[in-house]
Amino acid sequence: MSGLLTTAPTSRIASRGARELNAVWTVAARDILITVKRPSSAAAALVLPLIMMGMVGGNLMQNMTAGLDFDFGQFMFVGMLVNMLFMMTTMGMSSLVDDADDNYSAELLVSPVSRYAIVLGKIVGSSFVAVVGCLGVMLVGLAMDITLAPWQWLALLGLAPLMCLSGGALAMIVMGSIKSNKAANMVVMLITMPQMFLSGVIIPIGHSSGVLYLLSRVLPMTYCVDLGRAVAYAGRPDYDAVVLFNPAVSLLVIAGLTVLCLVVGTILYARSEKNR
Repeated sequence: MSGLLTTAPTSRIASRGARELNAVWTVAARDILITVKRPSSAAAALVLPLIMMGMVGGNLMQNMTAGLDFDFGQFMFVGMLVNMLFMMTTMGMSSLVDDADDNYSAELLVSPVSRYAIVLGKIVGSSFVAVVGCLGVMLVGLAMDITLAPWQWLALLGLAPLMCLSGGALAMIVMGSIKSNKAANMVVMLITMPQMFLSGVIIPIGHSSGVLYLLSRVLPMTYCVDLGRAVAYAGRPDYDAVVLFNPAVSLLVIAGLTVLCLVVGTILYARSEKNR
């Protein structure tokens, strides 16, 4: 009898876990399918690296990086990979406003799954565009003769889910507070584009001071980019010239901000749908 009592709760937990995972996959698959059918966002993700790396980064490489103690090409390449994972996932989360207008969000929220499973599904679906953006970075990097060692690729690949989750969690704060698609896209752009220039993605920020120093230290992407460079440059002689923070500090900051934004954003999102 005691064996049966022990097995029953375990079976219920396993069943609920499977249901939550199925919900994550279902929501993510829908967003991926929509992206495939409407490839404009994926096309933009491919064009952005060409503009930022090929034009802005290319000009910097040719005119302003002669005195650096590290290879600027790899510095920019790693920064853009992390930026695309973070930024494109953040921008992809704006589809939550469209879901609300179509009453899709309301239907999800009354289903027997947790709010966090729904949000995680949206983040996974949004990260599909981010992966396409990384392919764009790789293509531009090849054209600029910028390469990484296999171990560097593996290290960055291991961090990719965390970068996407961090960007998606940040977007939830916006999505839970704004109900207009136009306003949501504008606000998301305002919180992503400045981070590209102030968090060290392309332009080094090691000697920033004053207001620029303060801004760079409060931006979540700063710690994502720095952690990406920490794992990619581990053991290399130019590590200290490229990495700003201890990797453990960056990881703790990213994890703390991600959990905070995910919890607060999900609560705001669920409440806004309830009040419709």
